[in-house]
Amino acid sequence: MHGRSRAAVLLAAVVTFGLVLVPSANAAPKAPRTAVLDGGRLLQTRARLERDPQLRRMLKDLTTRADGWLDQGPWTVVDKPKPAPGGDVHEYLSQAPYWWPTTEPTADNPWGCPYVERDGHRNPEVDSGTDRQNAGKVFGSTYDLSLAWYYTGKRAYAEKAGQILRTWFLAPATRMNPDLNHAQFIPCKYDGRSIGIIDFSQSYTGVLDAQAILATGAPGWSTEDRTAMGEWNAAFLDWLKNSDFGHQEGAAANNHGTFYDMQLAALAYATGDTALARRTVLDARAKRIDPQIAADGSQPQELARTRSWHYSTFDLVAYSRLAAVGRHVGVDLWSYRGPDGQSLFKAVDYLLPAATGAAAWPHPELEFHRYAATDVVHAAADAGDTAAQAAVPKLDVPPGGDLWALRPAAEQLDSIAG
Repeated sequence: MHGRSRAAVLLAAVVTFGLVLVPSANAAPKAPRTAVLDGGRLLQTRARLERDPQLRRMLKDLTTRADGWLDQGPWTVVDKPKPAPGGDVHEYLSQAPYWWPTTEPTADNPWGCPYVERDGHRNPEVDSGTDRQNAGKVFGSTYDLSLAWYYTGKRAYAEKAGQILRTWFLAPATRMNPDLNHAQFIPCKYDGRSIGIIDFSQSYTGVLDAQAILATGAPGWSTEDRTAMGEWNAAFLDWLKNSDFGHQEGAAANNHGTFYDMQLAALAYATGDTALARRTVLDARAKRIDPQIAADGSQPQELARTRSWHYSTFDLVAYSRLAAVGRHVGVDLWSYRGPDGQSLFKAVDYLLPAATGAAAWPHPELEFHRYAATDVVHAAADAGDTAAQAAVPKLDVPPGGDLWALRPAAEQLDSIAG
């Protein structure tokens, strides 16, 4: 072959296609003990990559995202310009988006208090003066990078994910304290609020899965890292269970409560408390589905919002991920039927006319994105909903591609800052 081995030619073909597939040195990969994702399914998908062109095209979309993170970060809570109330730079800080200062900041009044509400007008401090934007980058990057490493074996992905996790959560100089005491604070009014827990609950379960994926043998993620991260997760779980903010968020009767349960169950499973994980999923039947989903499948609390489509899909992201945790602990949340016939299948089916473009969404929505429902429809289809299965070919592809086959757990595909 003109001086080139067959292996070299094959490698060149793979590189030309734009991918680096899992190297043969990783001939005995492991199924990760993920909390939301199905680790066994990830392992099967990895084995199919070399013979499935469609999967390889999806992998190209995933690695494009991962490549974009390689020259970013790491991020840390200690970099914000002003610390949280109390002065501890290691405390996570996020800010209520529609509250504004009324005076110029001074040394004695660094926030410019008092703050007043200007509903619908976003204070740019929320994005530049607090930790929320950087936390979102930590969550998104570690998820993308760990998955990209698992499917390609590219060392740089794993090492970058490990660096990001260590900087944000573990390194003594830069670590975040395992609490959300100052999330969604209003300067000079509230040092923090329980609703700020959703800053983490909507995405941190992806970080738990990233940690589980890296724990299958990723370079740059040591036994010491895994142990320390497990201790951080256990402390955060303890705060969620026992703090006043945790109790308040758990009592919420809308998507905040659903996301709280999902985060609690996933953290419990990840830290070894399978009894708490199972109990949380079981309790969600009467505590969440019965009062929050109507007999026709609508979600009245979410339909009352000006962004009713966003919040209806958003709540179902939490439900479908909670059901995924349930799969690990022997609870089939998808099969549950409430006293009036409420179910997750009905809630997803309620979205299908708008999700497939067959009909307009008949409720208030300031910025409709059809693709926001794509993942939750996939989740229902995988769980056996025949109407959702028929709808899958008609779904709108999200920006960046439909990655469901590579990471089959629902994400919120549109976003609302704040």
